[in-house]
Amino acid sequence: MAAPGMLDDELIAKIKNIHIRASRLVNDVFAGEYESAFKGRGLEFEEVREYLPGDDVRSIDWNVTARYSKPYIKTFKDERELTVIFVVDVSASSRFGTKTKFKNEVAAEITALLAYTALKNNDKVGLLIFSDHVEHYLPPKKGKGHIWRVIREILAYRSDSKKTHLGNALEFLNQIVKRRAVVFLISDFLDQDDQTQLRTTSQIHDLIAFGIYDDREVNLPNVGYIELEDAETGESILVNTTNKQVRNEFKKIAEFTQQKQEVFFKSLNIDFIQMRTDENYIDPIIKFFRVREKKMFR
Repeated sequence: MAAPGMLDDELIAKIKNIHIRASRLVNDVFAGEYESAFKGRGLEFEEVREYLPGDDVRSIDWNVTARYSKPYIKTFKDERELTVIFVVDVSASSRFGTKTKFKNEVAAEITALLAYTALKNNDKVGLLIFSDHVEHYLPPKKGKGHIWRVIREILAYRSDSKKTHLGNALEFLNQIVKRRAVVFLISDFLDQDDQTQLRTTSQIHDLIAFGIYDDREVNLPNVGYIELEDAETGESILVNTTNKQVRNEFKKIAEFTQQKQEVFFKSLNIDFIQMRTDENYIDPIIKFFRVREKKMFR
């Protein structure tokens, strides 16, 4: 594994810019949205007691009720402090981008924004970065200095492994984080989806997936012959981009893959937000918060 060493001036500038922008957005845009979206997600079982008039019938514990022949309900206490874990893909494909940003830069910005929002709500933040294995784990903590380190790890980390294996990361997460956490999974999901570990993780934790892709992974430019290389397998192919049919077929396959991802996560009942490296990611996140809040109060 290749952990970050000395930081160059360009990288430090990027970290500072992300830090400043995320802090400002949390104050100006995200105030209240995060709290509303995750309200009640920290509920923890407290006790079983006899049912009283006015209690919510949905809280009735039917096993205990049947045993004692009178209604009992489960009560919960609101655990205000949440644990938020970012599980971020740092495989070779995360360092791809053709316009304004690389995928890992977008991942760092999204993480920073959500991490500062969590900090504002007094929540702890942790980080797990992975390729085809777990690369590094930062246990949940509070503090701006800790979030600075989280951002730095995502931007500066260079893995010796090109490939991705999501299942290994999620298995590690489930073993080391025992209590329910809010888990933001950030990847381009180019590996084979691990349905078993995703389903298990979504049952243990509150799992939200962010899929990041670059425009060039969907739309080929008309620039003649180009060599396309898979960042994770090293396989390459020569493509004639002047051929409109080739460009259209490439786009068709890419869009089908994206639709397949959305259907896949929906089938597992996992929230999935897809975004492009050169597009605004603020609005999709706010939209997600608001849709989630409405679901909670149905």
